[in-house]
Amino acid sequence: MKNLQCLLCDNDETELILESDLRFHDIRRFYHCKSCDLVFVHPDDRLDGDMEFSRYVQHDNRPYDPEYRKFLSQLANPMLKRIKPNSCGLDFGSGPGPALHLMFEEKGHRMQNYDIFFDDDPTVFEEMYDFITVSETAEHLFDPLSEFDRLWSCLKEGGYLGIMTSQAPENDQLEDWHYIYDDTHVVFFRPKTFAWMAKRWDADLEILSDRVVIFRKK
Repeated sequence: MKNLQCLLCDNDETELILESDLRFHDIRRFYHCKSCDLVFVHPDDRLDGDMEFSRYVQHDNRPYDPEYRKFLSQLANPMLKRIKPNSCGLDFGSGPGPALHLMFEEKGHRMQNYDIFFDDDPTVFEEMYDFITVSETAEHLFDPLSEFDRLWSCLKEGGYLGIMTSQAPENDQLEDWHYIYDDTHVVFFRPKTFAWMAKRWDADLEILSDRVVIFRKK
């Protein structure tokens, strides 16, 4: 039987590394790609759209909440240090309370938002941007390859793509990792995964922490 293909690099060198209910009602199967180091949930074990949306509307992410802004500043601050004044940006996966949008606008930048559930306007992908942010969104993507390639195609030369998502631990530590206990989280990245993406795009990559990475388009 052919192995399950990786959702990012399409390689079939994948292995089942965890199969557990993990406090969910149903079993979830977690796979590891030996090529790009991605960890992902079997597509059959993901929530449907209605159930996924019902989880997101429970989030209490208020745009002016100081603690929420402090959390987002892990991505916002290093991006602000790199982009030029009056830049044009896109916040992909902005959610119901787009705080990053406001944080960049307050610093004089122009922003667009996109969220498949709360701000689904695909015309934003017809424009080009100086920078793009993906905050706590990458782990929700069903098709990370096409989504990130689309974002990369919208980025101007010299532009920045900033991603904030918790990076996965080693396979034998996965079951104890809090991040997989959210059943809307279906794909998980590691430094080697981001390196694979940088090579695909011929991009500069900075891994700033175990949560924040920034790509620069040459």
